[in-house]
Amino acid sequence: MFENKVFLITGGTGSFGKAYTNFLLNKTKVKKIIIFSRDEQKQFALQNESLYLKNKERLRFFIGDIRDGDRLKTALDNDVHYVIHAAALKHVPLSEYNPFETIKTNIIGSENLIKNCIEHNVPNVIALSTDKASSPVNLYGASKLAADKLFVAANAYVKKGRTKFSVVRYGNVMGSRGSIIPYLIKNKNSKLINVTDKRMTRFNITLQQSVDFVNNSFKLMVGGEIFIPKIPSYNILDLVKAITPKSKINLIGIRPGEKLHEQMISVSDSQNTVEFKNHYIILPNSEVHQQNRKFYERQIKLKKCKQVKLGFSYESNKNSKFLSIKEIQRLISKL
Repeated sequence: MFENKVFLITGGTGSFGKAYTNFLLNKTKVKKIIIFSRDEQKQFALQNESLYLKNKERLRFFIGDIRDGDRLKTALDNDVHYVIHAAALKHVPLSEYNPFETIKTNIIGSENLIKNCIEHNVPNVIALSTDKASSPVNLYGASKLAADKLFVAANAYVKKGRTKFSVVRYGNVMGSRGSIIPYLIKNKNSKLINVTDKRMTRFNITLQQSVDFVNNSFKLMVGGEIFIPKIPSYNILDLVKAITPKSKINLIGIRPGEKLHEQMISVSDSQNTVEFKNHYIILPNSEVHQQNRKFYERQIKLKKCKQVKLGFSYESNKNSKFLSIKEIQRLISKL
């Protein structure tokens, strides 16, 4: 599928970007990968890893910020076939206290990328989203919801048969930088562990699962979809017990902008959501996307998917699958 193709990954030095680049180098005959990020130290470190040294002829490192449309234009002047948009300001408390910077990156940066992808006729673009974009209560989630809307709407600005834009939305990536798991592992021998609320639940996806899901979404996309995987949840106390069972728990309360439980599909989205065996898709609902909706109407008639019931929602505390302590420990052992 990706043989002799050119990829651009924004935020390419982050957890997902690195995992996806490793997949492309190890498992495909991709022609070139353009790693676009603003962190020179991470780029320098990656360039000197053995896998990257062995494949340096297939790699191009671009220091740049998605706020800079001209720099994106330069990066895309390479006959790019696939774009994965992973660049974002993602830390909830930091976004609450730095709202203007969050908007510049997550919304204006997305607009810059969309315009340049259309101008360069990039065939396939997937933007990575978050469960915090569904019924958001914090600025990070609201900015990602706005970005999701931009990528869905972008299909209306594309000439027939050119660029397709879709979104992939999933929950917490296990072990990603800035998440709770590295914090717990670092402090696994501590006598006291700070926990926000013992009732808290979260969705969970591994890095490999996120890579596989993005690949599958590239295969399925017709444009305008929000792809959502069926993934398990965990309770925060079970996570703590799995990593640091001997520590006492100090409840500190929910931080600014946090939810007790996360959500990937809201009740309001249910009227536009279809269910497949391993994932859901929120379909675009504007008039300009009717042709794409008709594709999924045919899929329903062929019984390849089904419309979810009105009032359905996909929430971490109401999930049909919860990870046990042993299952969490097994997954963490593979990090």
